[in-house]
Amino acid sequence: MAHWPAKKNWNNKDYLLRVAGDRTVPVEVGKNYLCSDWKQELVTFSEFLDRIRSHGCSPSGPTYLAQHPLFDQINELRKDIFIPDYCFAGGGELRSLNAWFGPAGTITPLHHDPHHNILAQVVGKKYIRLYPASLSEELFPYSETMLSNSSQVDLDDVDEMKFPKVQDLEFVDCILEEGEMLYIPPKWWHYVRSLTTSLSVSFWWSEGETSSPS
Repeated sequence: MAHWPAKKNWNNKDYLLRVAGDRTVPVEVGKNYLCSDWKQELVTFSEFLDRIRSHGCSPSGPTYLAQHPLFDQINELRKDIFIPDYCFAGGGELRSLNAWFGPAGTITPLHHDPHHNILAQVVGKKYIRLYPASLSEELFPYSETMLSNSSQVDLDDVDEMKFPKVQDLEFVDCILEEGEMLYIPPKWWHYVRSLTTSLSVSFWWSEGETSSPS
């Protein structure tokens, strides 16, 4: 990532305002998408940056630009990054390219995704915890179809009466620093919390036919 223009450009608010300030983007407001007070809003990118500067808050809580295909919308930002070669190994095909931008304290609750994922940390740092796919039953996924990839366990406030064994489950965790990438395998459960103002890019890809089991 050292050669990415984003490393310099995305740390410059004036640059972000110039290339994206008047564009409208969808943001999430509230603790996270599993909370009852969570909602979505449409704001200009400049207004979003103002919220970041004021600790990311609106009257309703933290504001997070999460899992948004920003690079389809703003070509100048797309030119600032490069797709990692890993995404094409074995005939792989890129499925999704998304931005994650928010203040310290924004949270993506414990969930899993269907594809291979490389999370690239361009600005700031994040805490990430991962559980293997083999522990899915022990992590109590929601039964509702729309949330079946999300866990009922709130890692920020574990209900030990309801989920007494969760604290004993093995996991791996790390702090993903600026300029680092993390590979997250398909179906692996992961929880993400921003430790600072943070801007990340996720690259989802699927395996090519040549790398699929016969």
